[in-house]
Amino acid sequence: MQMYHRAFLYVLGLVGAQALTSSSLAAQERARRLSADTVKVTETLGTIDGIVTDTNLVPLRGAFVSVLNSSIRVGTGPNGRFRITRIPPGQFLLIVKRGGYRPTSAMVEVKASDTLRLAYTLVDAPMATLEGMTVTEKAVSLRMLEFEQRRKLGMGQFMTAEEIERRGSVYATELMRKFTNMSVQPSRSKSMTEYFALSNREGGSISMGACPMTVYLDQVPMPTPFNLDLLPSPKDIGGIEVYGGSSTIPPQFSGPNRGCGVILVWTKIDY
Repeated sequence: MQMYHRAFLYVLGLVGAQALTSSSLAAQERARRLSADTVKVTETLGTIDGIVTDTNLVPLRGAFVSVLNSSIRVGTGPNGRFRITRIPPGQFLLIVKRGGYRPTSAMVEVKASDTLRLAYTLVDAPMATLEGMTVTEKAVSLRMLEFEQRRKLGMGQFMTAEEIERRGSVYATELMRKFTNMSVQPSRSKSMTEYFALSNREGGSISMGACPMTVYLDQVPMPTPFNLDLLPSPKDIGGIEVYGGSSTIPPQFSGPNRGCGVILVWTKIDY
């Protein structure tokens, strides 16, 4: 009987060892697959490598490059260069800003396992002087003072942070539909529908040569025509102002190709 008992324990030990070996092998296989997947994902990521200069092609140190609707924000070094790594493939909107210069923006497309090389030239911006203004209600940030001044003049159509919060909209495109001096029209020329702001003075659609309005985000001109779905979430927007024609556009936002009107979007955070 003891002999059978010892034999049973021996067999049980073999089975346990085999199960342990199988479990270890399975764990190793899972780790190998995870490592392979990580390598595969890493291999598909792209890189943005660029330089920022002034109009004399002098490199600008201390310019900031950010990706709209993300936490990505990098600065340029003494040679004016910047580098953003581990970017997934796709289209992104880059914003380039530096004090004393006019900011700029551009849509870029990052391809898998590729390095996108970019060059931006910033133009000098004259220093703006604000007129004296007394605010008797709640405090207003410096970046919104001009917004409040223009709202009191009533030349365009405005939507304040309080109105935006009260509407409870999920997308900024929904807010744009509330303005009567423009229209929001879809474009289905791509795989995903895009929405553009068009001047009410023109008919048709984007594809038929209608008049797209110029969109500014925190004083940065967006590419025209601009897909409104790319704007920040309404919870991050501190104010919107819309000017339907060139005669009402504030001087600092007027210029060539502004005849279709201008939309100024101000955020609560600085992109």
